[in-house]
Amino acid sequence: MAEPRLAVRRKSRSSSERKRSRAPVQPVAASSPVARKRPSSGGEGPPAEVLCSNDSEEDMFGGCDSFYGNDSLIAQVDDIDHKYLQDKNMDVEAAGEIESSQVQSGVHQKEEDNFFASQNVVVLNSDKEGGACQMRDSDTADGNQKLTESILDDLPLSQLLYFEKMDELFSPSRTSPLSKGRDECVNSFSDKIRDPLSFYTGVEHRNRPIDSSSLSNCVLFKSESLKDHLKSAMTGNARAQTLQVSKTKQLKEAVLSEEIFVARKAIESSSLDIGPFYGLPSKVKDLFRQLRGIETLYGSVTNEWQHDCLMLESLQQRKNLIYSLPTGGGKTLVAEIIILQELLCRQKDVLMILPYVAIVQEKVRGLSSFGIELGFLVEEYAGSKGRFPPIKRRVKKSLYIATIEKGHALVNSLIETERIYDLGLVVVDELHMLGAGSRGAVLEITLAKILYTSKKTQIIGMSATLNNVGDLQKFLQAEYYTNNFRPVELKEYIKIRDTIYAVDSKTQNGFAFSRLLNFKYSSNLEKADPDHIIALVTEVIPKYSCLIFCPTRKNCENVASMVCKYLKKEFRAHKGKEKQDLIENLKGIGNGTVCPLLKQTIPFGIAYHHSGLTNDERKSIEEAYSAGVLCLLACTATLAAGVNLPARRVILRAPYVGNDFLKKNQYKQMTGRAGRAGIDSAGESILIVQEKDKHLVQDLVHSPLDNCYSNLLLELTKGIQSLLLSLVGLKIAVTHEEVDNFMSCTLLGVQQQLLSKEKSLSEIIKDGLENLIEKGLLKGRITEKDHNSKSALTITPLGKATYKGSIDLAYCNILYRELKKGLEGLVLESNLHLLYLSTPYDMTSTCSPDWMIYLRQFNQLSAAEQKVADIVGVPESFITKKASGQAVRKNVDNAVVNRFYLTFVLYSLLKETNIWSVSEKFNLSRGYVQNLLNSAASFASCLLHFCEELEEFWVYKALLIELTKQLTYCVKTELIPLMEVAGVLEARAKQLYNAGYKTLAHLANANPETLVRMIEHLSRRQAKQIISSAKMLLSEKAEALQEEVEELLKVPRDIPGTR
Repeated sequence: MAEPRLAVRRKSRSSSERKRSRAPVQPVAASSPVARKRPSSGGEGPPAEVLCSNDSEEDMFGGCDSFYGNDSLIAQVDDIDHKYLQDKNMDVEAAGEIESSQVQSGVHQKEEDNFFASQNVVVLNSDKEGGACQMRDSDTADGNQKLTESILDDLPLSQLLYFEKMDELFSPSRTSPLSKGRDECVNSFSDKIRDPLSFYTGVEHRNRPIDSSSLSNCVLFKSESLKDHLKSAMTGNARAQTLQVSKTKQLKEAVLSEEIFVARKAIESSSLDIGPFYGLPSKVKDLFRQLRGIETLYGSVTNEWQHDCLMLESLQQRKNLIYSLPTGGGKTLVAEIIILQELLCRQKDVLMILPYVAIVQEKVRGLSSFGIELGFLVEEYAGSKGRFPPIKRRVKKSLYIATIEKGHALVNSLIETERIYDLGLVVVDELHMLGAGSRGAVLEITLAKILYTSKKTQIIGMSATLNNVGDLQKFLQAEYYTNNFRPVELKEYIKIRDTIYAVDSKTQNGFAFSRLLNFKYSSNLEKADPDHIIALVTEVIPKYSCLIFCPTRKNCENVASMVCKYLKKEFRAHKGKEKQDLIENLKGIGNGTVCPLLKQTIPFGIAYHHSGLTNDERKSIEEAYSAGVLCLLACTATLAAGVNLPARRVILRAPYVGNDFLKKNQYKQMTGRAGRAGIDSAGESILIVQEKDKHLVQDLVHSPLDNCYSNLLLELTKGIQSLLLSLVGLKIAVTHEEVDNFMSCTLLGVQQQLLSKEKSLSEIIKDGLENLIEKGLLKGRITEKDHNSKSALTITPLGKATYKGSIDLAYCNILYRELKKGLEGLVLESNLHLLYLSTPYDMTSTCSPDWMIYLRQFNQLSAAEQKVADIVGVPESFITKKASGQAVRKNVDNAVVNRFYLTFVLYSLLKETNIWSVSEKFNLSRGYVQNLLNSAASFASCLLHFCEELEEFWVYKALLIELTKQLTYCVKTELIPLMEVAGVLEARAKQLYNAGYKTLAHLANANPETLVRMIEHLSRRQAKQIISSAKMLLSEKAEALQEEVEELLKVPRDIPGTR
């Protein structure tokens, strides 16, 4: 008669199934439900995770009345009990002296320590025969071995520990098969438990054998059968509290772990069949759907470019790749999938380089949710943020999201610490930035160093506006993929007078008649709006969105003002409450002040967007536009290269940016904002053209994209000289010959025939090295006779400080002298002197002081602060004469005077922490003041790294750390922890603080719904991003502390007297 089954899970198997599956004990397989469900077909199986239940009401005995009903199991246990007693001839009489309570205490202690593992056992079926285990006397050992393996396969871990306890007490001189099996099981469990549950792994240390001497001090056990102790232990297990962790969540994590393992193996094998979602676990696809609303890649019906690109053989073989598609074609999604493959499957760090701080912050917010869910870190490197070198992580991998300048500094630090090989992938967005002045030169230097120092680091570059791809392919040693796919068709038009023409390359002049404008203009309106902007915008707003790109900031404001004056009053009714909320929000940002023009235009759903706005204002306007509260933005060209703000219609007010005629790349970027996927069903661009510019526009719209050329020669101090200095400093190339070899691998080396016609590249290098020696940044000698010799160059301390601080070589010697002079008499009564040293040099050329304001601010200084002016070289008499309009005969450095004026602005900012009031005080635009503050924070960070490399400037280090933090946030101290979170600016930080969210931990553990309810003008999506970013930042800080602890506790290998 079949005995009832004993179960400790709801899901059970039949006896016949169990008999077929019974095998020698395999702890990993036994411990993971996923491992049982997904057996490996060969090789080592994926790591399984231990599951735990939070269902305290679950019937742990599978519906059975009790475990006493399983006579077969008890008989087996009885048999083991008797066999142990017989084998060892233990004195049962002596064992009876131990108190029963001590036994119970020991058993329950074991149970409490190991209840987590006891939740992870498989179903234990009794033997069908229903009797005790049959063993031949001559094969006792084999029988015991088989029996213990069988029971080990199914028993809870606490029972295994109890068996060993009994075995240790009865037989200290030998280790039973049961103990060995238990060792394996415990080790397997502890290996699979993740960090947050690591405290359960303590059971590993409990199987220390008890030596014979310890038995003499031990009180003997009472004569109580193993069967009774087992019953007691199992009862304790049934009653034990379980962890409050979702079983479903734990199972999902186990499945994710297994899928990552399988994907990693598949990618390593270079197979085309690389798993459920391009080698990534299916959870990644779910996250794209949940967080981005992306159901499928482009596009199962119309175009499969994303799938084709991801399946390229060059990507499978880890070759470098450049790919180019129109704006809005979905390039970023492909890059993100490749990034996740590198982080999760290949377990390497990734660097993503983006052109602007705002885009870096947007991407950090967007990918933090993925990092939290998938177990990697997202680190921001922009402005003054970022650690050099980055913390070396032992477990989690890092995604560094950086601006061009910070990306270069990061790569330098990785090369210097010999960690460049940890960087598996570098992704560059807007690759055409290689041709963009000094920033292009820095990007070229960064990529050239990666190519030269780490052959295994893959480089992916993407852009919508590339032409001379051959040069870039040669430079990056890359394959090329392109496609003309756009998810939403873009129709391009030009407008001349009141006629709209379609851009059509098939016609003779490139334009085809489309339609006439149908809008009745009065004579007054015709004078106010000769370009018919109102007619163009009212065709789409307020139902759809519209962008008007203007040549200048002033023109943006004029257009916004003009349009709202002539719109009908009905436009005010559209989302009226939300518009009023936006005005109130802007008023809060300005401490009660709001721009009069914005106050006038916002009720009509219109605003301007340019660099004259503060960061908080710009962010609020962008959020309102994305939410549909604003339907029209009058903006400058910088928006086209910035954050993602698409529109149904894009209008180009004129074919100019400032005073310069529009370039093809700029035109494509602006028109590319029309008709973005998932937002509009169609997109159109209209370029307003005057008759005089018609032929220029014909050439513009039909010309090829602009070529991308190296800027290393055009930007000497930030280009080739900076590169040569860091090559020697990092010991990448220390002789002229090695430098020549490196330079041949740059874009300049590829294009040298085009760019250096007067001198050869070798001569240019020689001149550059000699210039660095003259400046005292390098040591060595290069002459005409032996410049190709292998005599090594070395870097001086000043040279090392310059490249590590990312200081422009044009200013490094001036900076050194000013810091040296500061040591003689640094005024510390206030931070004015230190602020002067931290004021960026490159902004002095754009500064035109108001001399009356200058004198007023000077007179408000204390005597000690006025002494700072004398020390830096700005005498009071000079300012007084300039303010009174008198002639100044004294020779004074205008750059120093202008720089000290900017220092006054920063000084006022740190005292008042209000950009609005400071901009009014100095008669400057608030956008200029904001830009000055951002630049000063970044320069102060560079200055700190500069001083760290020069021992004589040790006194500046502590001072600059605090000053950098003040300049970075420029708010009251209590708001700084909140503003560390990506995307949280001052206005939002104030809202959060006032609502009770005062620390990073508060934000990381916030509920999105509660946050939306308590914080005005916060969408659910924004709330989730803030929480994810806070969780990521908290995780980074915790990981850093853990790494520091592990480093401190690590045993040195070179302890004297050890080998």
